[in-house]
Formats: sequence, structure tokens, C-alpha cells
Amino acid sequence: MTTDDLFAAVVGQDQAVAKLRDAVAAPVHAYLLAGPPGSGKREAARAFAAALLCAHGGDGTCRDCRLALAGEHPDVREIERTGAAISIEQAREITTVASRTPVEGDRKVLILHEFHLVRDDAAAALLKTIEEPPASTVFVILADDVPPELITIASRCSRIDFRPVPHDLVVAALVAEGSDPEAAALVADAAAGDLDRARLLASDPSLAARRDAFHRLPTRLDGHGATVMAATDELLGLIDGAAEPLKQRHSVEDAELDRRAAQFGERRGERKEVEDRHKRELRRHRTDELKSGLVSLAAAYRDRLADDTLPDAAGGVAAVRMVHDAIEALDRNPNERLMLESLLLRLPPI
Repeated sequence: MTTDDLFAAVVGQDQAVAKLRDAVAAPVHAYLLAGPPGSGKREAARAFAAALLCAHGGDGTCRDCRLALAGEHPDVREIERTGAAISIEQAREITTVASRTPVEGDRKVLILHEFHLVRDDAAAALLKTIEEPPASTVFVILADDVPPELITIASRCSRIDFRPVPHDLVVAALVAEGSDPEAAALVADAAAGDLDRARLLASDPSLAARRDAFHRLPTRLDGHGATVMAATDELLGLIDGAAEPLKQRHSVEDAELDRRAAQFGERRGERKEVEDRHKRELRRHRTDELKSGLVSLAAAYRDRLADDTLPDAAGGVAAVRMVHDAIEALDRNPNERLMLESLLLRLPPI
């Protein structure tokens, strides 16, 4: 396996991979991988860490490469947030880990996940460590975007941008993994450039029915609260069911963790980290599903506007705007039921 093959799991990010591959020979102290969820940042970070630790520059076959790619190398520490955001307590822990000497070799890699969710005080506490870490430490920081509190740290890093995975490459990846081409195209539409989400949706047989339920909503609305409540119950039930493929994946991960713990022992705090990550993934998946459904709902009005079959065009435009406002509101963790009921009561019927 070559260094190129190390990055085989990173789809549609040729420029980002080229920059990381070029950096292996003379790495700097910190890298910021910025881009949307499911764009391959995690896979790229692990592949880059493998190349940095490999005595052969990333042959992909040695023990260092195999462990780093699997997320199990003792000199690659992956740090996930433990709460809603990276706190000052976690920042102090990161500083402590960065100061320790490598376990096996002469270099260690710290991969910091979801760093866009860092509190102001935590970012300030980490600035000096990230700017001037020990010579043996390389930071690889992953962020979906660069909020104001991250700008100063970002300026101290070599930034590498990731983009949403192009639709055709998502389809190709799913087909290569066994999906039917037509089903893969539907999944790619729903995933919107997030390959991780696409792979999860590919195992979800209820995707088409869920999208259709949202798209048909305007034909069911009649201005009555009872209709809205019944529709909301149905939609939230569909969203609940959408989590089953992810829960099954989590069960497999739990079983693998049990197997490794029985064979090699368990790192302190590892099980809690996995449990917290699973909770975050379920929350994000639920939000993604609601957003995807609302996009289908907005499309129902846009379709009628496009073919000029909506009696009140101004009302249709307002409906699209209201739906998009609801999509944005989901980022603020609203009460889902109240948000949906309020939205559906205000939308015009078709």
C-alpha cells in the first residue's frame, strides 16, 4: 500500500489529500481541517497521523499505519468533546496530554474533533499550547467551520479545506458498496454531500416514505389543530424510526469495544467517550433527518410555484421562507413538537 492508498477512504477531496500528503515529509506543529460533516475529515486525519508515525512515510501495511487508521495507536490520541462544547476543563486535559512524551516513537498526534464547538475560555487556554506545542506533538484539529472564537487558533495552523462530497461521487461510493444505482441517487440527494450520512441512509428502507410524507404535507393541511397534531405525531414517529440503522451500528461498535477490552484491557474513560459519542451522533442524526424532511416540505411549495399551479403565489413564497426559518431554528435545539406544530399551523394548504 502506498501513501496514496492510505487516503483511499477520503472521497472527493483530492486537493486536501494532496496537501496532507505533501506535508508528511516536513510537518508543522498544527493543522486545521475545516469542512462540513461527512466530508472525510476524520478519515483524512487518521491517514495523516498514520503517515506521520510510519517509519516508511506511510506504507499502509505496517503496525503503525494499521493501528492509526483503526484509531487504536497509542501515539495517536483522538479527543472528542464531553459536553455541548469543549470546556476549559477539557482544554486543560488537552494541554496535559500534549505535554506528555510519546508512548512508543518520537512523535505523537493529537486529533481534536468538532473544534468549532469550543468555548471562548477553552480556546484562549489552548492557544499557547497549539501555537507552541512540544517538538514531539502535532495537532490535527477538525472543525465544521471557523467561528469567531476559533479565528486566532486557526491563524496559528496550516489550514486545509474540505468541501461537501460531490453528488456523483457519493452515488459512485454507494454503488461500489453494493447499493442499487437508483436508490443510491435518492440517498445522495438526501445526504447533501455528507458521505457518512449517505452510508447510514443507504441501510434505511424507510427513507423514501419519510421524504414523501414531508412532501405531501401541504395537501393534508386544512387549518385545523387536530390535523396538525396528527401530522406532527406521524412525522416525529418517522423520525424516531429513522434512528434504527444508527442504533444497530452503535451495537456493533459496543460489541467490538467489549471484545477489545476482554483481549487487551480498556483505556480509562474509553467507554464513557464512546457512550457520549453515540448520544451526540443520535442527536445529530435526528436533527439532520428533521432538516432533510423540511427541505422536502419546502420543495413541495417550490414545485407548485415553478409550474404555476399555486393559487396564491405570494403565500407559497412565504411558506418556503417559513420552512427555511424552521430549518435554521433547529440549530438552536428547539422543542421539536412545538416548532413543527407552530409551522404547520401557519403554512397554507395546497
